Amino acid sequence: MKNESFFGRQYSKKAYLELSNGIKLEGKAIGADISISGEMVFNTGMLGYSEAMTDPSYLGQILVFSFCLIGNYGIPFPKNGDFFSSQGHESSSITTQGIIVSDIYDGCHHHNGGISLEDWMKKQDVPGLAGIDTRYLVQIIRESENLWGRIVSEGAKYQNKNKFEFLKHFEDGEYVDPSKFNLMPSVSTKKRQVMSRGLKKVAIIDCGAKWNIMRMFIERDCKVEVLPWDTDFSTVKCDGWVISNGPGDPKNTADLVERIKKDVLILNKPILGICLGHQLLALASGAETKRLSHGHRSHNQPVFSIPDKKAYMSSQNHRYAVEKSSIPVDWELWFENANDNSVEGLKHKTSPFMSVQFHPEASSGPNDTSWIIDKFVGLL
Repeated sequence: MKNESFFGRQYSKKAYLELSNGIKLEGKAIGADISISGEMVFNTGMLGYSEAMTDPSYLGQILVFSFCLIGNYGIPFPKNGDFFSSQGHESSSITTQGIIVSDIYDGCHHHNGGISLEDWMKKQDVPGLAGIDTRYLVQIIRESENLWGRIVSEGAKYQNKNKFEFLKHFEDGEYVDPSKFNLMPSVSTKKRQVMSRGLKKVAIIDCGAKWNIMRMFIERDCKVEVLPWDTDFSTVKCDGWVISNGPGDPKNTADLVERIKKDVLILNKPILGICLGHQLLALASGAETKRLSHGHRSHNQPVFSIPDKKAYMSSQNHRYAVEKSSIPVDWELWFENANDNSVEGLKHKTSPFMSVQFHPEASSGPNDTSWIIDKFVGLL
């Protein structure tokens, strides 16, 4: 087979993107030699690809990078072998099903050293496609309220079903819709972990938490305990609670909402919900959630603070949102999306409860809203 080259990178094996709307696109296989399926989503960022690919919120999704060249600074090595302490990693492994790029750089120019993006994908058993018109593909995704895809490489085996818990229920040849599954067992820590010392203790309910959430609390001299999603919260002693980000439908999380309502809200201690955690806190408080026709996944989503009448740029990655008309009377709208007016944050009128749909820890992304972490720590 004749090799094809993009920006000097040689490709020799064909692969196809088969979409659930019947469209089929041809590209070149990159990464691991397997075929996978997932929900089609896109990200417009020029940088931050390693943070995005290790963000547990992307579990079950095929991530399309619309920027023309991805991988130009490689993947940083963890410092002293510790992934948690290294910027550029938001979990210990890649959580996206696969990636699609226009072109991928096969070198590594990172000040911490490291490996190329494609070598990292091969080590992590994650496939991808290159040579695709990603901006055209983004238009297809935007025009489709629900779109799933399959990356099918010539002669490749099917995906490793042991990598994530929810894939055990998946049949070969199907289109994976991750929202049908409770994804918490695949992304949450398996045991309670105390990660630091500090004057105040923050308990983080791990629904797929980005590591930068823990890093920011440690930097603010907090003792952090990370809890599995199915922890008996009545056994936890802390000064405040964080309900983390994570993947999937907030209503498809088994009894998590009820346990937050019964064992966390009743304590009246400070609570901060982030992304999925914002939706879970809203459900526990009596609000409803809905699936957006177009999810928010970018580093530059504008949000407007209702009480302060100020605008901020935020980093976001979600498909579900709180239904504005369902906000309980004892809660108030805190932030609103400047593009589609969807709910971006809530505050309780009398109790120290607050939540945001975006990422105040913002890695990778703007730091406009990191003051929310400071505000929460102040409540402790």
